Amino acid sequence: MIDLHTHSTCSDGSDAPERIPEMAAAAGCSAVALTDHDTLKCVGRARARARELGIELVAGCEVSCRYRGSSAHVLVYFVEDGEGPLQDELARLREDRVARNHRLAERLAELDVPITYDDIVHEAGAEESAGRPHVAALLVRRGLAESVPDAFDRWLGEGRPAYVPKARVTPAEIAAAATASGGVAVLAHPFSLGLDVGALDDVAAELEAAGFAGMEAYYGAYRPDERAQLVTVARRHGLVPTGGSDYHGTSKPSLRVCTGQGDLSVPDDVLAELRERRPATR
Repeated sequence: MIDLHTHSTCSDGSDAPERIPEMAAAAGCSAVALTDHDTLKCVGRARARARELGIELVAGCEVSCRYRGSSAHVLVYFVEDGEGPLQDELARLREDRVARNHRLAERLAELDVPITYDDIVHEAGAEESAGRPHVAALLVRRGLAESVPDAFDRWLGEGRPAYVPKARVTPAEIAAAATASGGVAVLAHPFSLGLDVGALDDVAAELEAAGFAGMEAYYGAYRPDERAQLVTVARRHGLVPTGGSDYHGTSKPSLRVCTGQGDLSVPDDVLAELRERRPATR
């Protein structure tokens, strides 16, 4: 059993990077990937703890992309922090995140919401990792939303009063950068595109042609029948059906590392298949 989708305090998770392999080991996982948003900087911290526990830590990250007029998330694996095309793109996205947070704080001030830029950074613990989930948590604590999802529905989601757009690349651009950096790209939680299985079949074909290696099928929040449908779609187009919990900690309390909502079991073979898709020149 493995988990290829988790988040730590280095992006919008509530647990330190070292805690991710600890929870994975406790759940009986043989390998876990740290896939924080737009960064690889905490992979080393998680790997050091994973070695102590005797489990594998897979380097990863998650990138928000623009696709078909909406948002799609792409997971990248096997790229380490350092120099390279993907690392350069991640640095640019983190710089944009900081600029966006400044604009978000300005928008909140215009709306007479008592949350400052310093409040947002303090909530996140670091400037580069701050994002809308941290603002959502602040809105809940200030009594301006009932929950994190409610904060997005009322204030932070697209089309809502405090929404500020962010720079996004395309999935094809991230796949190319991942390949050039020795990694592989995977479409995360496909149903978040708002498409049915038939339409996702077309998406899978398009992404495979763009250099994608996989599609997340064994997703923590999906039903067993939805996972089975996505496995079929992925296999039909030569994509590896990957999977993970999408663990965030307190902002998604129903999802646990490796087991999701309690019924998740991602096959170990998935990781071996992904490794076989790595660029041969690296």
